[in-house]
Amino acid sequence: MKFRALLRSSAALWTAPVWSGIVAFYFFYALHFEDSYEEVIGGPLWAAQQVARALNYFYAFAYGITLGLATWEGGRLKHDRVWDLAPSRARWHVAVQALAPAVGAGWAILLLPVVMRLVETRLLPTPTSVLPLVMGMGIVCAYAVVGCVLGHVAPRAIAAPIATAATYYMINKSSAYSDPLWPRHLSGQLDTSVAFGEHYSPATVLLPFLVAAAVAAAVATWWSRGPRRLPLRLLATAAALAIFVLSARTASGWGIANGPVSAGHAPVRCTGTAPRVCMAETGGAIERLEDVRTEVTGSLEKLRAAGVDVTVPSTVTDGLLYRSSSRPRSTTSTWWLPLTAQADAAGSDGRIEGVRYAVLLDSVTFPCSFPTTITSDAPTAWIVNRDAAMLWAAYTVDAQDPYLHWRAGEYAQFANGPEVLAKVKERAAKGRSLPTAAQRTAWFEQEKAKACRQMPKRPAGSQATAGSQGAVS
Repeated sequence: MKFRALLRSSAALWTAPVWSGIVAFYFFYALHFEDSYEEVIGGPLWAAQQVARALNYFYAFAYGITLGLATWEGGRLKHDRVWDLAPSRARWHVAVQALAPAVGAGWAILLLPVVMRLVETRLLPTPTSVLPLVMGMGIVCAYAVVGCVLGHVAPRAIAAPIATAATYYMINKSSAYSDPLWPRHLSGQLDTSVAFGEHYSPATVLLPFLVAAAVAAAVATWWSRGPRRLPLRLLATAAALAIFVLSARTASGWGIANGPVSAGHAPVRCTGTAPRVCMAETGGAIERLEDVRTEVTGSLEKLRAAGVDVTVPSTVTDGLLYRSSSRPRSTTSTWWLPLTAQADAAGSDGRIEGVRYAVLLDSVTFPCSFPTTITSDAPTAWIVNRDAAMLWAAYTVDAQDPYLHWRAGEYAQFANGPEVLAKVKERAAKGRSLPTAAQRTAWFEQEKAKACRQMPKRPAGSQATAGSQGAVS
């Protein structure tokens, strides 16, 4: 049968308004429900992240509609007695030809949102960014095989809509599983998101495809005709079970929304030396790179001029390159700061206050460690001394506003929160009012020492952090 005639007679054509309408609705409404068009194109933009977001709504639709259409076409092949009319033609050849429109519909449901998203964001796809798309297209083919067989063993008018609805429901609900975990990762609807600079590791996209392909191969083997097919059918079934069990065991160890991803792939641009400042090229603020470095070096110079013992790092790197959970920890030689995020949030005067604030938090250290969080019943004496010293340093680099905003939020849990804030401001003002730079520096060191002396003893092994790091992500 010629392709045009095949397409005209296929259920994929006369159902096209339904599934294409679903694609249009979910792309233009659901996909932009949380993020407006302006927020999407505002960045940071990363092809793998945008492809993953575009596909998230459409896996279940693609698989369900493909299965339903393939079931219908399989039932039609049986009803029209195609095998009796063309007994010399290979069964697989006839099935592939009949299922091509159904597979094309499933592919279109996945391809259209990806293409529209890349056009919308003006991004070019990369081989690693389209891995989830390739996975989905492969699984669509597997569902088409299963649907064709289903259409031969069940009435198509009943089996096709039930198969479509059941598949959509099961795939869509797979993300709700917590015990067992493997359905979240093997259903073909990826449970793991990718952040800027990341792409899916091969195992994340390969295991769902292997499971679907193995099941489809086993089903097709049982449906095939010919002598001595039983050993082949048993072998295909055993292989499918082995692949499923091994994949489920592997995926069960990934955790919720925590499949393997590979990070740190976004290109960077650097400038200067000691420190060398690097920002993400496609983060949306690379044109501010020189301004960012000026803020970094200026803040370091002001702190050192004020007598703060600051170790100048060799490299200051953009925190956007890694999500916070996988980002390397800052060291004395390498700092990870939210450069792009703070450059994007620059004020109307063009000054990047957030970068100065981030430099402050990584620069000022204490001779002791402090708790990572403050509870409402915590004693406030050491908090006042520590925060007064930090506020004094914040005034030195003109970052007092974000620091006070952050601490005011922390103090809100105290019954005497306003009094604590007033006391911190009063002590910082006292240090700033001292007549000489040496006296101000001596006051700063004394205030840090007092904070450490007044801090309550912690149980062994409790979590703590030095200074106030971690306030800026």
